[in-house]
Amino acid sequence: MKKTGDSVKQRATTNPAQVESVPIMSLRAGESPRLNGDDKAHIARLAETDGPLPPILVDRRTMRVIDGMHRLMAASLQGRQAIDVVFFDGSEADAFLRAVQENVTHGLPLTLADRRAATERIIGTHPHLSDRAIGRATGLAAKTVAALRERSTDAAARSNARMGRDGRVRPLDSSEARRRAAELLTVQPTASLRHVARAAGISPATVLDVRKRLERGESPVPRRPAAADAGGAGGSGDGGVLTAAPAAPSDQEPLDPARRPGPRAVSAADPAATVEKLLRDPSLRNSDRGKGILRLLHSTAVGEAQLPDTVEAVPPHCAAIVVQLARHYSKMWQDFAKELDGRARIADPSTTGR
Repeated sequence: MKKTGDSVKQRATTNPAQVESVPIMSLRAGESPRLNGDDKAHIARLAETDGPLPPILVDRRTMRVIDGMHRLMAASLQGRQAIDVVFFDGSEADAFLRAVQENVTHGLPLTLADRRAATERIIGTHPHLSDRAIGRATGLAAKTVAALRERSTDAAARSNARMGRDGRVRPLDSSEARRRAAELLTVQPTASLRHVARAAGISPATVLDVRKRLERGESPVPRRPAAADAGGAGGSGDGGVLTAAPAAPSDQEPLDPARRPGPRAVSAADPAATVEKLLRDPSLRNSDRGKGILRLLHSTAVGEAQLPDTVEAVPPHCAAIVVQLARHYSKMWQDFAKELDGRARIADPSTTGR
């Protein structure tokens, strides 16, 4: 992907030269646009497929899955050790945009709530994209994107220019550019449309419209109702060069309560007893990394029992520092749990809730 505009109108091809086979356990769970997480039933259906599944899309830099987590877990259920991937090179924001595009056009459809949430995020990360360009990527009508942008609290989302599906950046309000074009046409009546367009910063089609208006004795800037101005963010802001993307058939799709994820299976056993069980696991005891994990878990389990008395032992002048450390380590464990959970989902898809 060479530029952001291309991400809206182009898709990576999957010819044999681009497809690579990589070990399943070398991949990491990516950030999915699905609010309800993975669909266990869909994974099971894919696992029953006899033929090969399409390659999944993976961020080359992080090895996180952009599109294809269901296919990856289905391959894991089938007992495969490797899977075909197509690598993606780009930013984290562009990777999420691509993930939404891929899930809108094939596979298990995104719900309306998924697409709305994704649209709100893309408006913040790609404020320069037009409402129609974002709508095409997320499967929403341009007017829906415009309404979500209007409610956005991000100042960048209200920028004065948008990039259309053709990759060109155009102003939302072309009034000043039209006036500049009118002045140039008055001074240089024989100038080409392209020359005036480059000088004024608008398209040749808009310059032609300005020329025709001047010939009819009209203002170079067409009058538009206030409502049209408010909705204009959905287009190119340049004489209507872009055509409105049709609303996705499921644009009014209701949420399906049955598809909400159930709680993940969580052991209610005593943490200290669980650690003692892990201490006897040969796969952990017989490796240096495993021993390091066991020492860390054991010291945490012992420390948990001492916490009530430890609070009383912290001097008042050290309390603020200890609070910061406790919150830091808490976040560290949360991040560790999130990363490990993603790996567990790939290694054993049966633990996926829904």
